[in-house]
Amino acid sequence: MDNTELEYKEKVLEAFKEAFGEEGARVYFAPGRVNLIGEHTDYNGGHVFPCALSIGTFAAARKRDDRVLRFFSVNFPDSGIVETSIDDLHPKGKDGWEAYPKGVIWAFKERGMELESGFDMAVYGNIPNGSGLSSSASLEVLTGYIIRDLFGFDKVTNVDLALIGQQGENQYNGMNCGIMDQFASSMGKLDNAIFLDTATLKYEYAPLGLKDIDIIVTNTNKKHELVGSAYNDRRRESEAALKAIQSRMNIKALGELSAEEFESVKGAITDPVCLKRAKHAVYENLRTIEAVNVLKSGNLVRFGELMNESHKSLQYDYEVSCRELDILAEEAWKIDGVLGSRMTGGGFGGCTVSLVKSDSRARFEEEVGRAYHEATGMDCTFYIVSAGDGPRAI
Repeated sequence: MDNTELEYKEKVLEAFKEAFGEEGARVYFAPGRVNLIGEHTDYNGGHVFPCALSIGTFAAARKRDDRVLRFFSVNFPDSGIVETSIDDLHPKGKDGWEAYPKGVIWAFKERGMELESGFDMAVYGNIPNGSGLSSSASLEVLTGYIIRDLFGFDKVTNVDLALIGQQGENQYNGMNCGIMDQFASSMGKLDNAIFLDTATLKYEYAPLGLKDIDIIVTNTNKKHELVGSAYNDRRRESEAALKAIQSRMNIKALGELSAEEFESVKGAITDPVCLKRAKHAVYENLRTIEAVNVLKSGNLVRFGELMNESHKSLQYDYEVSCRELDILAEEAWKIDGVLGSRMTGGGFGGCTVSLVKSDSRARFEEEVGRAYHEATGMDCTFYIVSAGDGPRAI
C-alpha cells in the first residue's frame, strides 16, 4: 500500500465513523479509467483500448442487520447521509450521486441475487467529478465488489461486475452507455491497457511500454453531464444508421464493417447526420485495431497519429467534442515531443489524453495551459497518470 492509498484509507474510515458512529468497516477501492483510443465504439460493437488508472474511488462499508441502506460521500457533503431501503429502489428516479450504488444493488436483485440485509457505505473519490474519467463506473464497480465481498456472492466474476454496473447505469439511471468504462475499471491490470472487443467481450492485455513517455490527462474543467444529454442521441443516430445498412447487409453492429464494406453500403443511409455517425463508428474501430498493432510493434509515432485522427473524427463526424476540448488537442499538436492528443470519454467537456515525451512535459503544460487560458479565461488541470490494477480490498 503506497502513501496515497494509506491516506485515503484513513480518510474514508474517518468519514465512515463520523457519518455512522461506528467502526469495523472494511475499505475497498475501484479505479477510474482513461481510454487511449476507441471512443463511442463500445455500443456500436467495436473495439476499445482503455486502461484503469491509479486514481479512483475508495469506500468503507459494513453490513447491517436490517434492510436499511445508508450512503455518505466526502465529495458531496451537502447531500448528507442518504438513507433508503433495499425495498425502496426506483429506476430512473430523482436520486443524486447515490443513484449509482442503488442501481448496482437493483441490478444484483434483477439477476436473482437479493441482498439479505442492508449496509452502510462512505465513499471518497479522487477522480475529478465530471472529468470524463469514469467516476460513475468506478463507483458502480466498487459497489459491486463490496456487495460480492460482504454478502458472499463468490460466483460473480469481475466481468460480471462490469456487466452489473452497466445494467444499473442503463436501466436504473437511464444512461445508455456501453460496457467500456465498467470493464476497464473491473479488469484493470498494472502497466497494461485492455484491448476489448465489445461485441464478444473477448479481451487481451497489452503492455504499454511507454519508456520516457508520459500519459497526460488534461482537464478542461468544463464538466460534462451525459445523462439526458446528446450522448443518448448519438446512440439513437448510430442505431438508425445500422438499421439502414441492415436493409442491405446482414450485420449486427457497425463494428463488423471493414472500410470497403462501409463505403459500398453507406448509400443506404439517407440521413446525412446518421451517415456521419456511422462513418465515425466504423473508422474509429479500424483505427483502434491498427493502434494496438502498431503499439505492439513499438511504433508510437503512428499510435499518436491515430489518436489525432480519432479526435478529428469525434469533432467533425460524431460531434461530441466542444470548443474547450478542441483547443487543448490543437494546442498539443503544435508542440514537439507530443506524439498524439485527443479527447477521451463521452465528450461535451471533460478531458483530453496526450502521449508526451517526458522531456517535453514542462513545455507542454506551460504552453497548452497558457493558450487555453487565453482562449477561454479558464485554467486547465494536468494529471500525469499511469495504468493501474482493478478493484480490491485494502
